[in-house]
Amino acid sequence: MKRYDLLVIGTGSGGLSIGLTMHELGFRVLFIEKDAQNIGGECLNTGCVPSKALIHVSRLIHQAKTAQEFGLTTTGKLDFERVKQYIQERIALIRKHENADFFRKQGVDVVIGTARFTGKDRVEAAGETFTARRIVIATGSQPVQLQVPGVEQVVLHDNQTIFSMDTLPNRLLVVGGGPVAIELGQAFHRLGSQVTVVQSGEQILDNESPEVSTLLLDRLTSEGIDVRLQTKLIAFESATSAILEDTAGLKSQLAFDAVLVAIGRQVNVDALQPEAASIETESGKLKLNDYLQTTNSRVYAIGDVTGQLYFSHTPEMQAPILINNFLSPFKQKVSYTHFSWVTFTDPEVATFGLSEVQLTQKGIAYEKIVYDFAEDDRAVIDNYDYGKQWLYLAKGNKLFGKRKVLGGSIVAPQAGEMIQDLILANTFGLGAGAIQKKIYPYPVASRVSKSALLEQLKGNIPTWAKAILRWLY
Repeated sequence: MKRYDLLVIGTGSGGLSIGLTMHELGFRVLFIEKDAQNIGGECLNTGCVPSKALIHVSRLIHQAKTAQEFGLTTTGKLDFERVKQYIQERIALIRKHENADFFRKQGVDVVIGTARFTGKDRVEAAGETFTARRIVIATGSQPVQLQVPGVEQVVLHDNQTIFSMDTLPNRLLVVGGGPVAIELGQAFHRLGSQVTVVQSGEQILDNESPEVSTLLLDRLTSEGIDVRLQTKLIAFESATSAILEDTAGLKSQLAFDAVLVAIGRQVNVDALQPEAASIETESGKLKLNDYLQTTNSRVYAIGDVTGQLYFSHTPEMQAPILINNFLSPFKQKVSYTHFSWVTFTDPEVATFGLSEVQLTQKGIAYEKIVYDFAEDDRAVIDNYDYGKQWLYLAKGNKLFGKRKVLGGSIVAPQAGEMIQDLILANTFGLGAGAIQKKIYPYPVASRVSKSALLEQLKGNIPTWAKAILRWLY
């Protein structure tokens, strides 16, 4: 029986984050992955990397079309095969340092085979049994499947199959209103598909505030994307026809050539046979404490399989916590107070920290700042003066900039880059003053955060303070 310091089941973002770091610290690590082509996980193979490559191409196509406003004309037909080739080329470049042979050369053992527990510290795979002092489950998540009458007639796509479609569909039906649905829906629309998004909820992007969601929705519909809120797909009439129903009970028929289903993610660890290791589950999910530890004290979880936040950068935050708890007597709990994410539509939606709802629920006093980008020179120059920023500051002394930045959102092109200073201030408690005092080269896009805070500060200088300043002058 081969013994290791750490055994990691799964080689997606979560497994690689914890396993490679422990290896670099000098520990003996084993990766177990059921399929060599799965190394890199959802992110590399069917998630972040291919979707962002597709978005990149679609943005180029869109920019070429909009350049006609300045007298340029474009001709020709999109080569969808070349688009798919570009996506696979990008994946291949990253795969050069995310594959079994590469890891083995670094001194990390990799076993290809289906893993299952055979004891509290034992895992079987590829006909061998392995044991380790710590075991981390990092088996990720899978797309939720659509279950409606007539579904057996239709070839459904999800993020795992959408990038291998033979042809660009003339009419694409997107079921769902989350980040995957909206990002890919816009990308295919820009490539030339007629896109209809069907969302059962009252807004797209349920994790965003209604204000943020509405602004993005306005931009999407202005491009010509058909977004139908509070509408459900209730059945398929045929291989190319769906029946929709709104909240008033009104039914309608929609024709399509392809269907993308993006209605959420799900976790199931039954194949691991966790009961053999005294690991308890609920509805297929692992029972975890605040330290990402299962009911077996030797076994932990990381990434999507925790069922907490389905983002590729979640395990980047979780891995240091697990490593600390492996090595230190001072244990850390997992907290997502400073978490951030970006939806890579155009415009992007970037959000960090606590939302207005969370602040109210926690009883935290705050001040809300809403800054319209029509006041920002760079936004005017680059034609995104529709953009907007929302900030939540802790109540406190307004004059000295000590108030903490609690959370917020930006909707604008490159919002994910523009929001980084705010994430830094939020994470390390720097206070609004750190951004107010920073000198931003004019006219970088990220200076809107300083403008918003200074605008708020100037509007709150009391009369008595102005009188003192006049006397000092």
